[in-house]
Amino acid sequence: MAETGNSSESPPEAKKSKAKTSRKPKESASSLKQKSPAEFFAENKNIAGFDNPGKSLYTTVRELVENSLDSAESISELPVVEITIPMNFISVIVAKRLAKEARAQEIQAKNISLGKKGKEPQPTRVIKGRGEASFYRVTCKDNGRGMPHEDIPNMFGRVLSGTKYGLKQTRGKFGLGAKMALIWSKMSTGLPIEISSSMKGQNYLSFCRLDIDIHRNIPHVHAHEKQDNKERWHGAEIQVVIEGNWTTYRSKILHYMRQMAVITPYAQFLFKFVSDASDKTVTIRFARRTDVMPSVPLETKHHPSSVDLLLIKRLIAETSKQNLLQFLQHEFVNIGKSYAERLIGEMGPDFSPKMAVKSLTSQQIVRIRQLFRQAKFDDPSGDCLSPAGEYNLRLGIIKELHPDMVATYSGSAQVFEGHPFIVEAGVSVGGKAVKQGLNIFRFANRIPLLFEQGADVVTRTALKRINWNSYKINQTQDKIGVFVSIVSTKIPFKGTGKEYIGDDITEIASAVKSAIQQCCVQLKSKIVKKMQAREQQERKRNLSKYIPDVTGALYDVLKGMAQSHASKKKRFEAEDAELLGKVSARLVTKETLMEKLAQHVEQVDYEMALEYATQSGVSEEPRESIFLQSLEADDCYVDLHNPAFVFRLFR
Repeated sequence: MAETGNSSESPPEAKKSKAKTSRKPKESASSLKQKSPAEFFAENKNIAGFDNPGKSLYTTVRELVENSLDSAESISELPVVEITIPMNFISVIVAKRLAKEARAQEIQAKNISLGKKGKEPQPTRVIKGRGEASFYRVTCKDNGRGMPHEDIPNMFGRVLSGTKYGLKQTRGKFGLGAKMALIWSKMSTGLPIEISSSMKGQNYLSFCRLDIDIHRNIPHVHAHEKQDNKERWHGAEIQVVIEGNWTTYRSKILHYMRQMAVITPYAQFLFKFVSDASDKTVTIRFARRTDVMPSVPLETKHHPSSVDLLLIKRLIAETSKQNLLQFLQHEFVNIGKSYAERLIGEMGPDFSPKMAVKSLTSQQIVRIRQLFRQAKFDDPSGDCLSPAGEYNLRLGIIKELHPDMVATYSGSAQVFEGHPFIVEAGVSVGGKAVKQGLNIFRFANRIPLLFEQGADVVTRTALKRINWNSYKINQTQDKIGVFVSIVSTKIPFKGTGKEYIGDDITEIASAVKSAIQQCCVQLKSKIVKKMQAREQQERKRNLSKYIPDVTGALYDVLKGMAQSHASKKKRFEAEDAELLGKVSARLVTKETLMEKLAQHVEQVDYEMALEYATQSGVSEEPRESIFLQSLEADDCYVDLHNPAFVFRLFR
């Protein structure tokens, strides 16, 4: 019976074992999975600058501010940006519960799409060890272009969709903008983002409340409606509640705002951090200093030396041109008709100007790419770029740092790997809130770079490739500000966070060095003149200090000579005798000599100072306050630009 029992139980076990082994191939076959862009960035949020709550707060502020500036500049409107960060009043427990629910919903939606069944997945455990979490409602309001009503959900709720993906100079690093802030909000609080927007001339205001379906990369709209716009306001106002850490990243956020005010002196910023404790509340206004704005960056075409096979194939798929000759002429820069015909002739017998561009085979596309690498093309121009401008850079440095002296330089457009770039630099000496030694400020496409400074091309050039002593600048004791701004259609960032520019690109490294040196040459002449003026002042002080002693000694000598002349022991003639007679008659006294010597010292000092002022272009006229009349909206004028000033001619 025991054997029978064992034999009767063995088949189910074998069946069970067989069933287990049969599932393995099925699981292996279904192991190929796909992730949405939103899911990828949610899992790798450090790539976009959301490493931790503190940096997430900083990155959120940065992305919203840069979007606001782009929006205002796109319609040539002087930017007005307001950032408010009050600590949110939702409790930590509620926020964590909302975040857990949001994560659980995402996991459940993912399981349903994969066809899995079973119990509801457990929510992710909250990470401990970071201290008590804090939550902030970040609000950013601007006076920019605004957004079309229908496009708002996709502009915020669909990752890798936007208006900055053409070949042009842009502030964005990944094209994520506020989308990543929304993803972080979804992960940390579960609360939706709120957007209010209106375009110029619209009589309604678009309001949208949404979050994002991370697994499917689509917006989840809670509310989307049109409201009255009685004030005819245009721009956007974005509110998002996120987990953050103001304490650890306070200095970084304020440093970012200050540097942004340096590179955009034509913008007005108002930053408010509101805390329950009044002594911890921060309000800073960065006033506008000028109304001269850089030109709007222009979208350009690709340079033949900068394209690869995938890009050529994409251009072929998207082009509206029919034949190869038209394709080469209109889809690339610096290829005219005659040069395009010459290129086609060098491609071989399989190519002709009239052949359909859509019919090109993979081998033919490879041949085009090879020819692009071998042929010589003119460098692309920098007309599509929009640097801050030497005038704005100088104005921003003076406005924020108040240096003793400053020099700026803007280089001409240069090229690396087929992409044009322009380097602008400024070097200042002295100023407030500036530490001794080198203080380096880096900008890429007119946005500040605050992290990973040590590996950046600007830092390495300033520290190792500039001989500051040769320009009369003490690298360790003087307060030196080094400002370098690089603009390009492609910034060669290094690292996953895109926080610095490597010094391995020779063209950029040499352009940065040359720009800093040009500034130093200007400063050297100013410093030398200042040293000469200081030496003159020192000579004056020394002469004035010895006037009493020299006067006493000189008067004693004259008095002795007068006595000798009167007693006829020694005779003096003409002017000498007249002077000695005045000494004997006490018409010339010690006080008289002292007064004459003091006047002589003053006269010599005045002549030297006048010569110095003439050389340095400083007027000797007294300075008076000048009040300029404010401009009206209908004023017509023409701006004549100079590195140091803008001359405005009214019509």
